[in-house]
Amino acid sequence: MSKIPVYFMPGLAASPTIFEMIDLPEDTFEVHLLHWFLPEINEKLSSYAKRMAEKVVHENAVLIGVSFGGVLVQEMKPFLTTRKIIIISSVRCNSELPRRMKIIKTTKAYKLLPTGLLQDVELLTKYAFGDTLKKKLKLYEKYLHMRNKEYLDWAIEQMICWERKTIDSEVIHIHGDADEVFPAKNIKDFINVKGGTHAMILSKYRWFNTNLAKLILE
Repeated sequence: MSKIPVYFMPGLAASPTIFEMIDLPEDTFEVHLLHWFLPEINEKLSSYAKRMAEKVVHENAVLIGVSFGGVLVQEMKPFLTTRKIIIISSVRCNSELPRRMKIIKTTKAYKLLPTGLLQDVELLTKYAFGDTLKKKLKLYEKYLHMRNKEYLDWAIEQMICWERKTIDSEVIHIHGDADEVFPAKNIKDFINVKGGTHAMILSKYRWFNTNLAKLILE
């Protein structure tokens, strides 16, 4: 029996190393990791999704995306024949975005974000106050590798200005009830991970190792 190909798409700016603790049975699944690449100037999300879809070389693959990566795998779906689409810590349409993101979209405040600062993690760490922030910056340094300002500006705009209005009922949505980026109160019809934050792909990996394979095979 041939193995089921599973493609993992990390969140905004993140490296596929965020999936390093996820363990799918090797006798059943063949894991592939997708990486962010630079968008073209003024590239639309659908165009970027089509280019990313070209990196999926198997028919009937499972696509799993985290956060903005969850948005991207939904945009990739029209260009592929997929077995399943699973999103984690993400949204299925723009009405599920939090109010603050909708305000940022209306005011175009996302254009003012100092994304250039994110390129110098060492500087941020040096001037961080408090162990909690320093710990987060160390995680940032380990897991977020796409620090190019053009990419960050593009990705933030695509996330905030996502145009999808209707939910694709075929998309499986796994979400934490303590998600601080996309609050669960705005999300419809999801598989709840109790105590799961936006970074639960790291903190709740045991839950995923227990349940993810079953969700794919259902």
